[in-house]
Amino acid sequence: MLPERTDVLVVGAGPTGLAVAATLAGHGVTATVVDRLATPPVTSRAAVVHAGTLEVLDRIGVAAPLAARGLPSRRFTVRERDRVLLTVPFDRLPSRYPYALLVSQAETEAVLADRLAALGGRVLRPYELTGLDLDGGGATATFAGGEKVRTRWVVGADGMRSPVRELAGIDFGGPTDPGESFLLADIRVDSALPRDQVNLFLAPRGPLVWAPLPDGTVRVVASVPDAPREPQARHFQDLLDERGPARRPDRVTDVRWSSRFRIHHRIAGTYRSGPVLLAGDAAHVHSPAGGQGMNLGLRDGVALGDTLAAVLAGGPDALLDGYAAARRPLAEEVLGFAAGLTRLTAVPPATRPLRDLLLRGASVLPPVRQRLAVRLAGFEPTGR
Repeated sequence: MLPERTDVLVVGAGPTGLAVAATLAGHGVTATVVDRLATPPVTSRAAVVHAGTLEVLDRIGVAAPLAARGLPSRRFTVRERDRVLLTVPFDRLPSRYPYALLVSQAETEAVLADRLAALGGRVLRPYELTGLDLDGGGATATFAGGEKVRTRWVVGADGMRSPVRELAGIDFGGPTDPGESFLLADIRVDSALPRDQVNLFLAPRGPLVWAPLPDGTVRVVASVPDAPREPQARHFQDLLDERGPARRPDRVTDVRWSSRFRIHHRIAGTYRSGPVLLAGDAAHVHSPAGGQGMNLGLRDGVALGDTLAAVLAGGPDALLDGYAAARRPLAEEVLGFAAGLTRLTAVPPATRPLRDLLLRGASVLPPVRQRLAVRLAGFEPTGR
């Protein structure tokens, strides 16, 4: 049952919302966390947690149990069919977690939910937000069943179609074109590719990401001109035949889960509007290249939880303006980085030899490899 009043209402119990709530709970603040789904999703969706994010999650007691459930990836490679164009090793990262952790988003959410429960919190389901009345003292949230909750602060962690953002009237600027179309799946595949690294295949028709998961499946994400409504094994086999290894082709033996989605590169006009605060996909969406989206959202969540706790402990509300001012530029950087990885595929045929030469050159320069590893790992400036 929903409370009549709460200091913090977190809408959305995905990774970002759970990170906000667990961080607050660690400071002794109990947030009210709601989600419109009756049960948590069990599909993998996002599948990598980077070292910089693990360092942040370590502060709230989540990194170690999460690492125990994942598969460490020691390197990231960029390929064109059988040719390795660039290798980015993670073993020299300035971190206790010198790898990219390959782990299902469902597992990430489960570990965060366990941590929240251990600190006395829980998620209330299913509650769908339908109204949000803002005033000088906070907000009144209305739900589909007619329930109302009075709150001082509302956190929109409810995804790229965020009702919180829309009800608060916050702009989510971006192009009016249909956006990039993607297919994704967890597949079982006979493959000669190493099971300890993530591969980004560059191909004329778009990139393909190949990432192993701890249960023996492989996460495949590919940009496509028009994703089919119900992706089948043959669609992923066709993609691997077109973009994957050629000398020893992959063979799909089973599709455990598949989906499609369409993405614009967008960022909210502001992360704060009065008592409303945004984090995660509610604030920014972009290409999945580089696996940066959920990671940025998790770091948003911990930063916002710390800031809200400081305000509730007597700090000035202006601290939340600092959160908004600090996090938005980080999202802009990530959007640019993800777009740059995507553009590696889209270069004209005449300039691909130059692209490949530059990538191979970067691969043999340790300082360049290290800079790329740190960038992929998601380390952020201190204080943000």
